[in-house]
Amino acid sequence: MTDARFEDCDEAPLRLIAMVPEDLPVLAALVQDAVFPITEMTYARPRRRFAMLLNRFRWEDREAAERERRPYERVQALLTVETVTAVRSAGIDRGQKDTILSLLGLAYAGPAEGPGRLTLTLAGDGAIELDVEALEVSLRDTTRPYRAVSGKAPQHG
Repeated sequence: MTDARFEDCDEAPLRLIAMVPEDLPVLAALVQDAVFPITEMTYARPRRRFAMLLNRFRWEDREAAERERRPYERVQALLTVETVTAVRSAGIDRGQKDTILSLLGLAYAGPAEGPGRLTLTLAGDGAIELDVEALEVSLRDTTRPYRAVSGKAPQHG
C-alpha cells in the first residue's frame, strides 16, 4: 500500500481524518490559509464536538491550476474535532460577528493515545485551544470547488 498523493484526488471532495499525531500535518497543510466568518465555528458541549465551516484554498489543485492556466479554487469544508473537553481562545472577539478569520495551522501536543491539546493558530496572533480526550480531527469538503475570489494563491513572507 502506498500513501495518498495530491494527484490522486482529482475533483473528488476530500474526506480525511487524523487520529494519531503523525496524520495531523496532512490536514494542517490542506486547511492552511482557510478563511471563515467568526460565526461559523461552534462547540457542542454535550456532544463534545468543535466544528468550523471553512473556505479552504485547494492546495491539492494549485499546480494543476497553474499548469492549465485556470483560476485558483477554494471549497467549503467542515473541520470537526471530537472528544473536546474544553475550548479556550485568545486574540479574537466573539462579539464581533462580522469578523473574518484566517486559519494558519494546526498543532497537537500530547501522546498518540490519550488526552492532549489541539491548537488552531489564526492570523493576527489569534488562537483556539481545544483540550481533547483523544486526537480525532476530520476534514470534509461540503461544496464543489469555486473560483478563489482574490484570484491569487495565498503567499507567506
